[in-house]
Amino acid sequence: MAIEIERKFLLRNEGWRTMVQQRTLLRQGYLANTTRCSVRVRLAGDAGWLSVKAMTPGIARAEYEVAISAADAGAMLEQLCEGALIEKWRHLVVYENHQWDIDEFLGENAGLVVAEIELASEKDQFARPAWLGAEVTADVRYYNFRLAAEPYRQWRSDTAGAP
Repeated sequence: MAIEIERKFLLRNEGWRTMVQQRTLLRQGYLANTTRCSVRVRLAGDAGWLSVKAMTPGIARAEYEVAISAADAGAMLEQLCEGALIEKWRHLVVYENHQWDIDEFLGENAGLVVAEIELASEKDQFARPAWLGAEVTADVRYYNFRLAAEPYRQWRSDTAGAP
């Protein structure tokens, strides 16, 4: 079983932009969201992926991924997904020997920028760059499956739900 150990953070400032090594436009949507798992299709350039992620609390959860054709991923995105499609630029930044994926959301989630770090162990330590802000790992609003159902643009304007 594959386990994903991931932590999410908001960003304090734009200092990370000078460190970007690569960026990729991602489009993804959700085929199913249940109390036990989410099923996602993703298109990144000419690569497609089908992913199943467990809905477990905490920073570690089961994740299964399989490569699919870009044509199949595109067709699923257009025909089968529910909720808003997630579109984002994924920026790759390396800081102190750790890779950070910084997602700059577009469309209905425009204005949201989240940094993610995947770790080998829940106990792994990592250096925190000056541009790193508050941790939101435990806040389900920042998870992509939730952003598809309740886009940032909607809850951002609700002062009770604003970050």
